Amino acid sequence: MSSVMPQTTRAVVEELLRRIGEGDPERIAELYAERIDWKLDWPEAEHGRAATPWIRHRSSRADVTAHFRELAEHHVPGRVATRIERVLVDGNDAVVLGEIGQTARSTGRAYRARFALHLTVEGGLVTRHHVYEDSLAVAQAFDGEELGEEGAGEED
Repeated sequence: MSSVMPQTTRAVVEELLRRIGEGDPERIAELYAERIDWKLDWPEAEHGRAATPWIRHRSSRADVTAHFRELAEHHVPGRVATRIERVLVDGNDAVVLGEIGQTARSTGRAYRARFALHLTVEGGLVTRHHVYEDSLAVAQAFDGEELGEEGAGEED
């Protein structure tokens, strides 16, 4: 394994995280290959719901732009708190661990969701984007109904 490769992968991932923080969908998408392997680990039946349209399969750079636009349109601007805990790099692969905090525009509900983001970087571009997150926390924030006793409690 080349000692240069992890630095290159790390540099692309760090730049991607910086651009995501800035929130410009076109600039974010510039770091992705034309064709990508994209996965959001949600139950298949939940893909493409009206409340969370950004949760669906993607396969192109244009899809990446649309994803980040839709994500922004459905959240309250300025009410974002993302904490990156660790970036692990092994060759072309990187895993980002952290927690996002957002507020659903449609309900006004804030949520926090832990995540793991698996990225693959080839030729200086992201070719794989797989997200594993607390989909229940996100779904509940966008649910139009009041949460019941069981869903409203604090974590222990």
